[in-house]
Order: sequence, then C-alpha cells, then structure tokens
Amino acid sequence: MAENAGNEIVEIIFKGERKDVFTNASGAPLNIGEHVIVQAERGEDMGRVLQKGSLAEGKGRSRHLRQVVRKATEEDMTKLHDNEKLEEDAFRICQERIAARELKMRLVDVECQFDRNRITFYFTADKRVDFRELVKDLAATFKTRIELRQIGVRDEARRMGGYGVCGKKYCCSTFLREFEPVTLRMAKEQQLSLSPTKISGACGRLMCCLMYEVDFYRSEVKKFPKPGTKIHIGDSELTVTRLDFFGRAVFAQDAEGVEKRVPIEQIPPQKQQERPPERRRRGPRRDSRNGRGGRDNENMRGESEGWRRGRESSQRNERNEGDPRRDS
Repeated sequence: MAENAGNEIVEIIFKGERKDVFTNASGAPLNIGEHVIVQAERGEDMGRVLQKGSLAEGKGRSRHLRQVVRKATEEDMTKLHDNEKLEEDAFRICQERIAARELKMRLVDVECQFDRNRITFYFTADKRVDFRELVKDLAATFKTRIELRQIGVRDEARRMGGYGVCGKKYCCSTFLREFEPVTLRMAKEQQLSLSPTKISGACGRLMCCLMYEVDFYRSEVKKFPKPGTKIHIGDSELTVTRLDFFGRAVFAQDAEGVEKRVPIEQIPPQKQQERPPERRRRGPRRDSRNGRGGRDNENMRGESEGWRRGRESSQRNERNEGDPRRDS
C-alpha cells in the first residue's frame, strides 16, 4: 500500500512464536534479534526483530501495517522481566480458578501485553467451554482486559515450540503459516511405516512434513510397475514386492521366494491386456427421420396397420359392389 512506501518493513516475533510485520517509520537502524516496541491493537507490545529486507517485504504487501515505535531500552527490558513473573502468577491463579469451577479445559500458556493492557490465556478443550465466570474472576484479580482463546493441539505445539525427530525446530513454529490436512494415505504413498509413533508429531497428529514430498512420489510411481505385478527377466518370472524410487529399481521375488533387486532399465515394457470391446446397450429403435423411438414408433406402427386394414376393407367393398351375384 502507499502508506508503507519508502519505509523499511521488518518481521517481529513475539512470545509463543507469534509473528507479524511492521514498518520502521522512524528509520532507526534495526538489527536481527534486537528487542523493539511496536504498536498493538490497544497500546504497545514488545518483540524481537526476526527478518528484514526483501524477506519481510514479501509478507507485508497489500495491507496496512502498524509501526515500530522505538528500540527497547533498559527500563523496557526490566518491565519485560516483571511481565514474565506476572505471567507465571497468572498461570497459577487461572489453574486454581479452573479447578474451583470444575471446567473441562487445560491451560496451555499465558501472554501479557507489554503495557499490561491485556492478558491472554490460551487453553485446549474437547468441547466448547462456558468460561464467562472465569473471565470475571480473572478480570477482578488483575484489573485489566482478559482474553481467553481456545486453540487446537497443533496450535499448542506451535506456541510451545520444540524440536522434531529430524533435529530441527517444529515446522509449525518456524515457517508454516497455515495448517494443511495430512492423511494416512500420504504415508502409504511414500512407503513409510504406519506406526503412529513414527509418523506422528509432538502434537499427536500426523507430521506436517509428510506432505512435502508426496507430489514427487505420486509422479514417480507412474514409471514403476505396481507391487504384485508379474515381470519377466530372462526366462524367470518375478513378482514385484516393493519399489525403490531413489535407487531407480524394484525388488521382486521368484517362485522360490528369493528377493532380487532389478533396475528399472532392465524391466521390459509390460504388455497391457487388451480390454474387450464394450457392449452397447440396446435401447428402443430410433426413427432416423424424426429421431423418435420407443412408444412413438409403436404408435406409428399401429397407425400404419390400421390404415392398411382400412384400405383392404374398402377394396373388398368395391369388388362386392361390382359382382352381380351379390345383388341376387
């Protein structure tokens, strides 16, 4: 937008891996990892500079952006530590109120805005929870705006962060913006183990990385014979058991059950079984002149038969009138 033109755009990361982009309207030089004070929906908040330059500009196009107010000072950092202690107290108090009111919800995290104009409580629950009385309790205790947000298990993993089995940070807490559906079929297409402990993430759902390479496997599987297919290598007949996409080979068993590795280049093209011609359904005959069929043709045949009988009757009457023996 024109409002952002000429201003440096930076991406700021907040607690719980929450990210957003802002404009550096003041023009002060900002470094990656530096704490800054930014405009919030109501008041001000604090975060760290995550990205700037072209990477951040691509995320902030075509929308109005809030501004970076200033760099964080020593007083701001002291206030940040005080807010962290407040978040710990708020977490404990909220858990006590949840137990006292016997609400079926699990508290995940608490985030206090830098100026303490708002405290947000994140929780998970199997069903909708009526937390109106809980909000009143918390508002009376902390004397500020209280917000409760129900999140899913994948959002919980994003907020809490961590490392996956690959040794890297969770995809959801680093670069994934939106969650896409991941199905068990994707694991089958990649010939992965279907054990839940091996294909599930920290959230308990199927790992998001299962969808990264599924398109490659779907395109490559068309170049290989399907498992169970009979192939002929020389004079022996083998049955394909599994595929090696990266090794460009298949594994097949002979009649004795011995498995062999066969490069894809050595597999002769398989003859496709010719499909028998499809039998056309025989429907009512159609009249080529008017395209009518079925009952219309039957009516026409009935009309023709009646016309023929009437013609024969009139011819007999004419012969009878001309016969003199009929008059005697």
